[in-house]
Amino acid sequence: MKLHKFIKTIPLKLYLILLGFILFSFFSNDFGLVDVQKTAVILAAGIDKTEEGFALTTQIAVPKGDDRTQGGTSSVEVNAEGATVSDCVTEIFAKTGWVPKFVFCNLILLSEEAAKEDTISELNYFLRNEYMNDSCFLAVCEGKAEEFLATKSATDDTSSFAIVKLFSDAAEKSGKVMPNTLKDFAVGYYSLSESSYMPFLRAEDQKTSPSKEEGSSGQEGGQGGQGGQSESEKIYRAEETAIFSKGKMADVLTPEETLAFSLLHGNVETGTFGTKDEEKAITLTVLKNKGSVKLETKTSPKVNFKLDVMVRLCCRGTTAPIEDISSDDVKPQILENAKETLDEYIHSLWNTIVNADCDLFNLKRDLYRSSAKKYRVWKDYFPTAVIPTFETKVTSQK
Repeated sequence: MKLHKFIKTIPLKLYLILLGFILFSFFSNDFGLVDVQKTAVILAAGIDKTEEGFALTTQIAVPKGDDRTQGGTSSVEVNAEGATVSDCVTEIFAKTGWVPKFVFCNLILLSEEAAKEDTISELNYFLRNEYMNDSCFLAVCEGKAEEFLATKSATDDTSSFAIVKLFSDAAEKSGKVMPNTLKDFAVGYYSLSESSYMPFLRAEDQKTSPSKEEGSSGQEGGQGGQGGQSESEKIYRAEETAIFSKGKMADVLTPEETLAFSLLHGNVETGTFGTKDEEKAITLTVLKNKGSVKLETKTSPKVNFKLDVMVRLCCRGTTAPIEDISSDDVKPQILENAKETLDEYIHSLWNTIVNADCDLFNLKRDLYRSSAKKYRVWKDYFPTAVIPTFETKVTSQK
């Protein structure tokens, strides 16, 4: 009888236990939700060097005001200085009363000056922060990071959103940009090669028409409707790549060298590059791309750069007959010119990383994996004493 009564009361007891658990969860931590009234949702962070230590600029998401009615996210930049990046974060908390949260941070910018120092001292806080996203993008920016983040984007609500778009999968497949993340940069830094890379950002002025509000204020100010001055907004470029040796920026790859770097990684699928046909400019599209960098250690250290690219004619800089436009075949002479162009890019890339003493292709790591004995003998001669060989093949899709 008692057992039967207990079984009947089980549903009620379960409901009461479940209700108690829900109430406890709600009043204890709001189900783990972020309280936007008490939290600074940081979209991006910029790091500059100071005499005392570091200057941290955080781009914090805020709701849009009434001046923009299309929805979306606006932002505000908050700056702080300290002996460490952690001190800067604490200072931001003291200034704003908001608890800084980096869980949504998708971009860390280093100024040129900061990138020439030991970057891990600047990234140390983010590597230790358990809430930081390992896939957060890294980039070096022209000038100061504080000023760069504060620029007004011509293509998005905030500068960080516009910049992160440059690092999309589609952009990477074009071969124009080589994005890198916090995790992968740290792996390269702490590897035997002690080398890594990240995109180098530049900002360009994009002139826009004066807004209605500017026109109105101009009339009210007695300018008689002459219209306010056009406001300068920015567009961003990431076609160059900063390369790092032992944690310090050693040089910057040109757009052509960046394309060669991307091709050797086999990343390019829809990218384009320019060459010539009878001294006239043309553009070729990369349809397929296979690249490899292999180390040989039988006698002396050698590195073989191998590139296999399939292309089609994308565009001519001159008038072309209909037969040419309808044909996808690429003439042998154009293929030969394209091979020479890519060879030039790869040679230039190799010369740059050798002069910068940057083991960008992790040759020391590969040497250690193949032979620890040879690594001890040759490690101090990489990459300067390595003999390169180049093998480039360019074919048409037909």
